[in-house]
Amino acid sequence: MTRIIINGSKGRMGQALLACAKQHVGLEVVAGIDVGDDLAALLPRADAVIDFTHHDATPAVAALCAAQGRALVIGTTGHGEAEKAAIRAAAGTIPMVWASNYSTGVNTLFWLTRKAAEILGPSFDLEVVEMHHRLKKDAPSGTATTLLEILGDVRKVQLAEALRHGRHGIVGERTSSEIGIHAVRGGDVVGDHTVIFAATGERVELTHKASSRDTFANGALRAAAWVVGRAPGVYDMQDVLGLR
Repeated sequence: MTRIIINGSKGRMGQALLACAKQHVGLEVVAGIDVGDDLAALLPRADAVIDFTHHDATPAVAALCAAQGRALVIGTTGHGEAEKAAIRAAAGTIPMVWASNYSTGVNTLFWLTRKAAEILGPSFDLEVVEMHHRLKKDAPSGTATTLLEILGDVRKVQLAEALRHGRHGIVGERTSSEIGIHAVRGGDVVGDHTVIFAATGERVELTHKASSRDTFANGALRAAAWVVGRAPGVYDMQDVLGLR
């Protein structure tokens, strides 16, 4: 039995995790905690922590897990460079799954995006469009960021130079090296992501649409069961699903 703590249990994802965990044989939720609760005191009861809180809280959570030798699954997005560095430092001591999206479908989209970019080549222009509910705080989404990183890796470009966040005014013709990213917000959309490969005379689009947070929750729970007992380091859902 893998014992887990859900950090951020009062949020939308936290509630989905609590509900979905009941269907996972071999997982036991020993605590659901949120702001103001004492994670350090509860850690001895758990094998792993699933964190869906806020980007500025994750480094402290990672440090606590490292200090007590507990595995970590990170679902929070929007981390700054200093926060990412602190999290990676903790991974020298414990195993963690750190993914921008825990959906099996989205991780298939990641795999397909890389393959499509490799096959179609530089003659195709690249654009990413993502849409989420009106309450989402960060943009572009963590999933879109991962898609952009995949495209940048295949094209061998620096994203800081290649990205175009929407377009406004007289921006001139599209360059062959740029990668467009467009963040749309509205309503209660759980998460839509489309990668567009556009060339003269044809266009390929890869799209994933999520209609329920359960798909993310079930993936994170699967990751928690998988990561316990692994060697220290940073893993993602491609590792969990065997897509490497």
